[in-house]
Amino acid sequence: MLELRAVTAGYDPKAPVVRNASLAVAPGEAVGLLGPSGCGKSTLARVAALLHRPDSGTLLLDGTPVRRWRHRAPREQRTAVGVVFQQPRLSADPRLRLTDLIAEPLRATGRREEAPGRVAELAAAVGLTPDLLGRRPHEVSDGQLQRACLARALVLRPRWLVCDEMTAMLDASTTAALVAVVEEYRAATGAGLLAVGHDHTLLRRWCDRTAHWEDVTGGTP
Repeated sequence: MLELRAVTAGYDPKAPVVRNASLAVAPGEAVGLLGPSGCGKSTLARVAALLHRPDSGTLLLDGTPVRRWRHRAPREQRTAVGVVFQQPRLSADPRLRLTDLIAEPLRATGRREEAPGRVAELAAAVGLTPDLLGRRPHEVSDGQLQRACLARALVLRPRWLVCDEMTAMLDASTTAALVAVVEEYRAATGAGLLAVGHDHTLLRRWCDRTAHWEDVTGGTP
């Protein structure tokens, strides 16, 4: 279980953007978090991905509270969650070729020898041809770069996926392709999914259930 309990978070303790938010995702479950732009969804997603320490409240992974965040988190917790952001160009190192972008988490966790096989496997899964793998972010489209970012999120075989507006900048065909990749991964591994967005139709079709922001926060503005 990935569980957020009474989380308050933001970038100024005097003015948090998330107040008293609670949400749970069971193994194998796809939960959509639906809310308007600017409500705090992305901040809560970053808490769920161990990328932002909340001001108060608790994040639990399989019943174990998370006490450290980002690179200070224990490896077993840090690598349990894969995350894909809305804007791939802000989450990709512009100096890296796509093959290195995908392999980056493997190298960071001392599993460099797995990179060639795993990159090839995931590139095929997300629809990246070998010629694209040698290019850098500025040499590919937003859709191609987001495919690489999804592959990077899956490379460590996480038990949980957090997709924060993953398809907001993509056309319909690329959106469908990337959602299909996530669903194939979930079916094969039993991973849980938290999909954050404001597209009612997409989340309702994609997810087992949808949580509205006002319900997650108990109506707290």
